[in-house]
Amino acid sequence: MTKKYPESETSQEPATAWVLTDGKAGDETQCLAVAEALGLTAERRRVAPRAPWSWLMPRLDLIDPREAPSRPGSPIAPPFPDLVIASGRRAVSYLARIRRDSFGRTFTVFLKDPRTGTGAADLIWVPEHDSLRGDNVLVTASGPHRFSQGRLAAARAAPLPDIAALPRPRVAVLVGGDSRNHRFTDGDMAELARGLAQIAEDGAALMITASRRTPPALARALRKLADSGPHVMWDNRGDNPMLDYLANADAVVVTADSANMVGEALASGRAVHVFHPSGGHRKFDAFLGAVSARNAVHPFPGPLKVTTCEPMDSTPVIAEAIRQRLAAHRAEIARRDGARAGT
Repeated sequence: MTKKYPESETSQEPATAWVLTDGKAGDETQCLAVAEALGLTAERRRVAPRAPWSWLMPRLDLIDPREAPSRPGSPIAPPFPDLVIASGRRAVSYLARIRRDSFGRTFTVFLKDPRTGTGAADLIWVPEHDSLRGDNVLVTASGPHRFSQGRLAAARAAPLPDIAALPRPRVAVLVGGDSRNHRFTDGDMAELARGLAQIAEDGAALMITASRRTPPALARALRKLADSGPHVMWDNRGDNPMLDYLANADAVVVTADSANMVGEALASGRAVHVFHPSGGHRKFDAFLGAVSARNAVHPFPGPLKVTTCEPMDSTPVIAEAIRQRLAAHRAEIARRDGARAGT
C-alpha cells in the first residue's frame, strides 16, 4: 500500500520554516521577528488571492485555486516546512491548507486573532486586549518585533558617529502617518511639531525617523526642525536607523498610529511618550490602556521623562512558547513514524 503521508524526519534535524503573509510590512516583520528569535532563517512566502476569494477571507481552506499547492508558482507549494508562522487575514486559509495537506506534520503558528476561532493554527498569539482565549492561545501585553535586547545592547555599545556627537538628553522620535484608523490633520501636525520644538528648546537632541506614510507637510516640518539644531533625521536612504535611535535614546516620542511602532519603542527600556493623531480604534486604545496601566507610556506633548524602566519585550516569550510546542510536536511525529515503521 502506498503511504499518503510524507517521509519521516527526525526531531533532531534543524527545523525549516516559512513566514506566510500577503506581504503587508507590519505582519511580515512580526513573523520574521519571531523566526529570528527562534534562531531560524525563514523563507518568505507571500499569498496574493484574487477576488472573489479575497473578499471571502478569512475562511478555513478557502484559497484562490490559482495558488493551490499543486499549481506552478504556488506560494505554498511543497515540500512543506516543519514550521509556518503566518499573519494577516488573507493568510488564514492558506495556513489551514498547509496544515491539512501536510497531514498535520507542519506546526502552524498564527500571529493576532485569525477571526476564525482557535482551530486556525496549532498555536495562536494575541495581545491581551484581544478577546480570543484557548488552550493553544498565547497572550502577551505587546507584540513581537525585531529589536531584540541583544541588538539594542550592541547598538548602544557602538553608536553611529552622528548619534555619538549629540548632546543629552537624546530623544528618539518615531513618526508614522495616515492609516486606516488615523489621520494627521493640519492641527495634529502643528501640535506635534510644537511639542518637539519645545523639548528641543529645553535642551533635548532629537533623532527623528519618519515613515512612507508620513504626510509630506509633516516630513518637511520635521526636516526644518532637525536642521535647526543638534539633531539628526533619517533621509530615507539606506537602512532605517530606528534601532540605533532607540538604543541610544534617553526618551522616546512615538505617534499612536502603529501598534508595532509603539511596541518597538517599549522594548527600549526608556520612557515612551505617545502622540495621538486624529482618529483611533478601540483595540489600539485598549492596547495603549494596558501598557499605560504599567506606567510604560506617557502623553505627548507633555513633560519629558528620561527615567529608565524594564523593557517590555514579548518576542522571546512568544518564541519560547513556539520552541517548546514545536519540539513536542516533532517528537510526536517521530514517535508515530517509528510506530508505523515497526508495523
